[in-house]
Amino acid sequence: MIRIAKAKSTAIATLGVDIGKNTFHLVGLDKRGAIVLRERLSRSQIEIRLANMAPCLVGMEACVGAHHLGRRVEALGHDVRLMAAKYVRPFCRKQKNDFNDAQAIAEAVTRPTVRCVALKTPAQLDLQALHRVRQRLISQRTGVINQIRAFLLERGIAIRQGWHALRAELPRALTMTDRLTPRMLHIVEDLAGDWRRLDERLEAVSTEIAQLAHADEGAMRLMSVPGIGPIISSATVAGIGKGDVFDKGRDFAAWLGLVPKQTSTGGRPILGRISKRGNRYLRQLFVQASRVVLLRPQTWERYGLKHWIDAAAQRLHYNKLAVALANKLARIAWGVLHSGRTFETHRENGHAPQPT
Repeated sequence: MIRIAKAKSTAIATLGVDIGKNTFHLVGLDKRGAIVLRERLSRSQIEIRLANMAPCLVGMEACVGAHHLGRRVEALGHDVRLMAAKYVRPFCRKQKNDFNDAQAIAEAVTRPTVRCVALKTPAQLDLQALHRVRQRLISQRTGVINQIRAFLLERGIAIRQGWHALRAELPRALTMTDRLTPRMLHIVEDLAGDWRRLDERLEAVSTEIAQLAHADEGAMRLMSVPGIGPIISSATVAGIGKGDVFDKGRDFAAWLGLVPKQTSTGGRPILGRISKRGNRYLRQLFVQASRVVLLRPQTWERYGLKHWIDAAAQRLHYNKLAVALANKLARIAWGVLHSGRTFETHRENGHAPQPT
């Protein structure tokens, strides 16, 4: 293997950092793109090494620990940029190892077309962590509910769909001792206890998220957008901050995966289903928000959406309409965050109000 001597820190223009749990691999490039540095450092050494290096462009993959390290490195005077792993992968032209990954990161970060991820603040990471906990609790609760329903169905006790129906019918089902053995009664009662505890924990986490949302200025402005409550507004702020990484609302909607997937060729546009790229959790929340708006037609006029929804409903299936409205709400949400203004509607020449 060719060993590259350590160069002066002033010769390094771009630095690629491959992040590990305890080990970090660094590859430095000069202004011509030639490799002038290859180093392997421990977690305790990485900040000391970068503190003794002249300010340069530092690229990292957006992974666990990248935002924390990025803030520390940025405080040292470096220009830190995080990228999604899918943007780095095409630049790894050799066999996969840590140094080759660091080299690919260093090359990818210099490309002007590669979209970078904004560094998250500790407050954003706290919000994001709470949302992940909430998502896990919902998944666990769904699993418990499905297990209770399956055990009862095995004994010939069928309960209509929906957790509200199961909660209402469960006490009656537990009295059917002719179908449920004592052991099965004990199992179902224990599962019902798990369900109650998960509900309590989920309510506590949701309340904490709502409190943080009402304490954040950007999240409060987002709650003026139709269909968007504390959960969605806080998740949006945790995901994109003020939205500065996007040039326009259309880019944010595309990042969420709420635009048609293209397979165009020969100048002929071919559009399919939505791309489903980006933040899946946030995309689901915006679709839920659009469905809430569609269920409340009495609010369409107030929010300036009636004309748009009525026109779209004539040519789109209900599910497609929900996704299209989610796209529109996402673009409005980005505008609210980026401009620092609340969502407003105004009338033009006596016509219906239009969103601004």
